Amino acid sequence: MEHITLLLAIVIVTALVFDFTNGFHDTANAMATTISTGAMKPKTAVAMSAVLNLVGAFLSVEVAKTISSGLVDESGITPEVIFAALVGAILWNLLTWLVGLPSSSSHALMGGLIGATVASVGFGGVNGGVVVTKVLIPAVAAPLVAGLAAMLAARLTYKLGRKTDQKATAKGYRAGQIASAGLVSLAHGTNDAQKTMGIITLALVAGNVLAPGSNPPMWVIVSAGVAIALGTYLGGWRIIRTMGKGLTDLQPQQGFAAQTSAASVILASSNLGFSLSTTHSCSGAVMGAGLGRKGGVVRWSTATRMFVAWGLTLPAAGLVAAGSEFVTKQGDWGVAAVAVFLVASCVAIWFISRRQVVDHTNVNDTDTPAEEPAGVVTTAIAAVTPPPPGDIKTTIHAAAEPEPARTATV
Repeated sequence: MEHITLLLAIVIVTALVFDFTNGFHDTANAMATTISTGAMKPKTAVAMSAVLNLVGAFLSVEVAKTISSGLVDESGITPEVIFAALVGAILWNLLTWLVGLPSSSSHALMGGLIGATVASVGFGGVNGGVVVTKVLIPAVAAPLVAGLAAMLAARLTYKLGRKTDQKATAKGYRAGQIASAGLVSLAHGTNDAQKTMGIITLALVAGNVLAPGSNPPMWVIVSAGVAIALGTYLGGWRIIRTMGKGLTDLQPQQGFAAQTSAASVILASSNLGFSLSTTHSCSGAVMGAGLGRKGGVVRWSTATRMFVAWGLTLPAAGLVAAGSEFVTKQGDWGVAAVAVFLVASCVAIWFISRRQVVDHTNVNDTDTPAEEPAGVVTTAIAAVTPPPPGDIKTTIHAAAEPEPARTATV
């Protein structure tokens, strides 16, 4: 600690600010479905998620090691590069939060780090193999795997419960949602808090405070865990609204299936050291669960906007980081200018967000139309998905009723 310079201290504080934005940006991953189905009250849900995020931060350091010693070449990284990377990641997090789109904080950080590194030392400073195998491939595979698992799990729950009372099973699944939401929160802590641990460790290595290949010190683990927990408790209500109500309408059975599937994928990736996007996993699981019920409709207009944001995350954060790195190269005044730009941008985004406040009191309100025309994918899957018990009874009852006589009109 005694060897930390002023610049390195600024980088560490900025990293913790990113961790804080990561917390409220990704609260929806664990709690959106739990809140939207009424399984938990909004403030209680985010408080539970915050505590479990903190606990999860202490469970593993595999992802942190991927970032601190695998993604980029440590020998060419300076504290200025890391500072520029964090600026790109923070601004992308805040912009997507402002418009209520669940995008990946992980990929924002990766994109920022890659962009700043390329601007500093060129493409040779980036380990392309690690980017492909531990970032890009999991980014594509995670939502597909989680979505398929959630769809199959939702179909299974409806099949097993078709002869049971709907109200009784709904209560049971709400209880299951609370448990699975806790599991997602724990998984989020093991995966996302480690990203900040990794970036701070990388900064300490770049500042010659730690030896290359070192594990995160305990004070780094504690500070990263606390920062992400505080951000989670603040609650990213805009993104919670989008994921809970904007993508599809979920029943408790579907919410349980979505969260359990997402948690399984995230925990598996953490143990393997994959820097997985929890947002991609949870969003894919929500859409898969939405398609797992007969008549369930995914709102593809919202999903398309989300997919576009996913595709832009790496390059957008990378471009901002590269520009920031160019300015910080100019010396102390460049670092100061970038810091002022970051603070001013954050304040401006916050003031814009006050024009239409979304919080725990209105998080389940939505302007999205209740019905959206089903697309080809939704229609095809719905055709082979068994309906829930209530729908079966309604269909049989309707089929048994005689068709009303038609009166000719002249």
